[in-house]
Amino acid sequence: MTGSFPAAEITEAYAAFHEQVAGIVASGDWTGYAELFTPDAVYVEHAMGTFTGREEIRDWAVRTMTSYPGRVMTGFPISWQVVDAEQGRLVCEVLNPMPDPGDGTMLVEPNITIMTYAGDGLFSREEDVYNPLRFHAMAQRWARIAAEHGNADDDVLAWLEKWGGGR
Repeated sequence: MTGSFPAAEITEAYAAFHEQVAGIVASGDWTGYAELFTPDAVYVEHAMGTFTGREEIRDWAVRTMTSYPGRVMTGFPISWQVVDAEQGRLVCEVLNPMPDPGDGTMLVEPNITIMTYAGDGLFSREEDVYNPLRFHAMAQRWARIAAEHGNADDDVLAWLEKWGGGR
């Protein structure tokens, strides 16, 4: 349910959400990600589909963020955010950096995230808006460089073989 919430409450809830995501990234265990949403939440991921409810969100997050390229993203820093308290939304630009693949290259692609706040520290909707072709190109470039420098594990090499036009 969308509704009016104080901007400070939305901002604080998203800061807590973001802090929990940082812990998830650090642990590599994405199973708890869905608990940051209401049971009936909707997650819109433009390249991969729409996921409804915690189980679909959990399945997507675990599958996507524990395999290449999601698995190697080092965090999701926010470069800016705005709050629309009347609509219960927070809109922000999230950066998606990848670590040095072996030659000092630093790769990052942004997305716009629209979060709908539901109260009690939970969100009822997330929508990530980005250019999938740019993300694919970044993942492809990172995988190729990592492979050239002996820093690509089997998961990265398999992805490169399937999606990167071969090694």
